[in-house]
Amino acid sequence: QVQVVESGGGLVQAGGSLRLSCAASGFRFSVYTMAWYRQGPGKERELVASITYPRGSTNYAESVKGRFTISGDNAKNMLYLQMNSLKPEDTAVYYCNARSGPFNEYMYWGQGTQVTVSS
Repeated sequence: QVQVVESGGGLVQAGGSLRLSCAASGFRFSVYTMAWYRQGPGKERELVASITYPRGSTNYAESVKGRFTISGDNAKNMLYLQMNSLKPEDTAVYYCNARSGPFNEYMYWGQGTQVTVSS
C-alpha cells in the first residue's frame, strides 16, 4: 500500500523560507515523477514543481522559478521543496504527488500541508 505524507508547512513572514518534505512509502517504480502542487484560497490546484526519475529532470512553475528548489532522495523515496523569498501569494495548501505509468495510472496524493505567508 502506498502512503504519501507531507510535513514542514507553517507560518512564515514574507521574505522568509520553509522546507517541505514528502515521504512516499511503498512506491516502487523505476520511472516516475514526484511533484509539489498547491491550492490557494479560492484557486484551483496548480503544479509548483516536479522531478522525473531516473534522469532527475526538474520543472517549475514560472511563479516560483528562482525562489523554490525541488529535490529528492531517489533511494528513500523522499521529496523536498526548499522555498525561499516567500510571498503572501505563496499561501496555499501544498500537496505531494507521486505518479507512474504510461497514463499516470498509478497516482497518489498526500493529505497536504498548509503554508501561510504573512505580509
